[in-house]
Formats: sequence, C-alpha cells, structure tokens
Amino acid sequence: MADIEELKAKIEKLKKEKQAVVLAHYYTRPEIQDVADHIGDSLALAQIGTKLTEPVVVMCGVHFMGETVKILCPDKTVLLPDESAGCSLADSCPAGDFRRFISEHPGHTVVSYVNTSAEVKALSDVLVTSSNARKIVESLPEDEKIIFGPDRNLGNYINSVTGRQMLLWDGACHVHEKFSVEKIVELKKESPQALVLAHPECRKPLLMIADKVGSTAALLQYAMAAPEGSVFIVATESGILHEMQKKCSGKRFIAAPPDDSTCACNDCSFMKLNTLEKLAECLERMAPEVKVDPAVAAEARRPIERMLSLS
Repeated sequence: MADIEELKAKIEKLKKEKQAVVLAHYYTRPEIQDVADHIGDSLALAQIGTKLTEPVVVMCGVHFMGETVKILCPDKTVLLPDESAGCSLADSCPAGDFRRFISEHPGHTVVSYVNTSAEVKALSDVLVTSSNARKIVESLPEDEKIIFGPDRNLGNYINSVTGRQMLLWDGACHVHEKFSVEKIVELKKESPQALVLAHPECRKPLLMIADKVGSTAALLQYAMAAPEGSVFIVATESGILHEMQKKCSGKRFIAAPPDDSTCACNDCSFMKLNTLEKLAECLERMAPEVKVDPAVAAEARRPIERMLSLS
C-alpha cells in the first residue's frame, strides 16, 4: 500500500492532468474528505454539481449520488471510485415495485428522497433531501395527497412536524436504523451535559430524545454555533465527526453507538468503499464511469431541478 502522502500527491497531480474535480460526502473516510475539492451533504453536492466547469467529476460517495451529478451534467464524465458503492435505502425501493405502488394510489403527488435510483427519480414529481424535505412538503397545498418514499423514518418525521398524512413507502437506511437508544441514554448518564444530535432517518424513539434533529449539514451548523466546551452525542454516520472536529476544535463529539455490541460507532460500509487507492486508480483509468439512460435522465432531471428551485 502506498504512503498516504504519496497517494494524496498523486491524486492532486492526476486531478490537474485530467481536469477533474473531486466531490465527497461527509460520510466518506477522513482522508477522502481531505483531498476533495468540495465536501457536503446530498443537497450541497447536487447544488455544486450544477455549477462545475471541469469536464470530469469524481463522486466519492455512493452510486445514486454519481447518477444525480450525471443527470444534472450529462456532458461531463462522472466517475465513481468503487462501482459497488450502493445504498441500502435506495436498494429498498426497486423502481418496478415503486411504480406499482404509485399506480395503486392514483391522485397523489410523488415526493421522493434523493437517496434513490435514477429510475425512481424519474417516477417522482419532486425530490427532497433531509435538508429541505420539510420546506418542500410545506410548499405543497395542505390538502394535497402525497406519496413519500423511500425512507419511512424521514417520512414519519416530516409528517410529525408538518401535520401532513403522507403515504409512506416502507424503506430505511441500514445505518440510521441501528442506533441504540438504550446505549445513548447510558452515554447521557456518563456525560449529562451532552446534547444528542440526530439525523431524521433515525427511528422515532431516538428522535424523541434528541436535542437537535437535522441533516448532516444542519447538525454541523448547530455544533459550530454552540458554545466552546460543548459535548455532543452524534447519531448519524460517523464520517461527519471528521468535519465536526475540524470546525469545532474546542468541543467534544461522541459517536452514537449501534445495537451491535462489537462496534462503538456506526459506519456506512458503502461509503467506506471509497479509498485513496481507488480514487487514484479511477483517475488514472477514467473508470468506473457512471452512465444513465438518456430517456431516464430526462425524466429524472425534472424533479431534481424542481427540488433545487424550491431549496
């Protein structure tokens, strides 16, 4: 295995040679975030994707994120360091099954989470992220019938804060489903001053004990605004702790533990497939490349652009 600093230097050289820009999600490995040109949550990365001038984009994240960039930037070459970097939430909503679900409930506006395949996006009227879901749902008429997919936990949370009664697809993220409320309560006993930060993809019992519920970007902003010496228990994928610690050096962050007793934090195995070695290799080979059927992309672009216009 090459030295980390050598790999970083190689990646910087390849970025210049290939006229490439590297995007990374907050859930990727710290060393990936450090070499990225832009880091952010799903909304921020989608917004950045529309403004890029470089001809090559490397998405260090998961497959649906690469698809989103390709849909928004069809003329660019979009690369993914590991093509097996999928998403359990996106996988929980196959397009064929979702199409049948929609047909069984006619007269509904289809609001889909961005964590979906291009084919599911193409079936949707508007997309949302955890950052803008409440705002976009509240922008719809109060009496509008809504199908929300695929995350039932985010859907239930949005229903609870808006008073809507959206019809929910029964999907979930394997990372956010696994946090242990009992272990978080124990951590609170050890550090009573600690504030619980939770992503809305978490289950309702956890959200009920959280001091702040929000997207990764919202949780980061909340931590940055808190007083020096603050302590936080963070119930989202542990990759965000890297940026939190960089931006909030005088504060302490504790990764919320999962139910699994063998691990002290909760990682997305798909996000962690992105490594410096794979990033360097994909820039060298200009592969794996993300492809989206043009007909599907044309249909999927409409709800993405509607989301961006409402954000």
